Amino acid sequence: MWRRRAGALLRVWGFWPPGVPGRRPLSCDPASQAGGNSPLCWNCGSPGGPGRENGFFCPQCRALQAPDPTRDYFSLMDCNCSFRVDTVKLQHRYQQLQRLVHPDFFSQRSQTEKDFSEKHSTLVNDAYKTLLAPLSRGLYLLKLHGIEIPERTDYEMDRQFLMEIMEINEKLAEAESEAAMKEIESIVRAKQKELTDNVSSAFEQDDFEEAKEILTKMRYFSNIEEKIKLKKIPL
Repeated sequence: MWRRRAGALLRVWGFWPPGVPGRRPLSCDPASQAGGNSPLCWNCGSPGGPGRENGFFCPQCRALQAPDPTRDYFSLMDCNCSFRVDTVKLQHRYQQLQRLVHPDFFSQRSQTEKDFSEKHSTLVNDAYKTLLAPLSRGLYLLKLHGIEIPERTDYEMDRQFLMEIMEINEKLAEAESEAAMKEIESIVRAKQKELTDNVSSAFEQDDFEEAKEILTKMRYFSNIEEKIKLKKIPL
């Protein structure tokens, strides 16, 4: 029954080719994928692994296949390879994929399919969480273009911005009332909204260096958001 249901949900999906070195943009367009030999199904031996059809089930025996190691999160979640993401569509896709690969649906299957199901489900969860939040989505998009931001980047930030961050942290440390906390939250929320809009424009213009700088600032404010959450937890 579950296989018929899975078959009804499946569709032809695009795949992303192996990474291009350097900072050249990596394409998520299925039309740009280079041809090659399809892996064989582990169960029946027919061509139908990650390189064919839906990338999840063998078209012959319907056995769950191993995750495709070359597939990026945007392709997996059926999103355009862009900073702008339809989060409602993303959520629907997440729910659809979990109905296909969640381990609960493979409790009576072979151990191989159980293991693959665990891997697929974890991958889908990671992809969903990464693309849902603007900061992690932007960092991942930069990574696809060969750019990563080191954890410690104070030396690259301008003094004025660092002073702003220090002032907000000081206000947070001194905040003792609910009103004071709400004021800080409002400031941080507005800053993140402004930076999110700016980084979206930077990606649209393929200005990855500008996007890198903005995302670094967003990470500072994200750290403050985490501190706010911790301070709200009753001792």
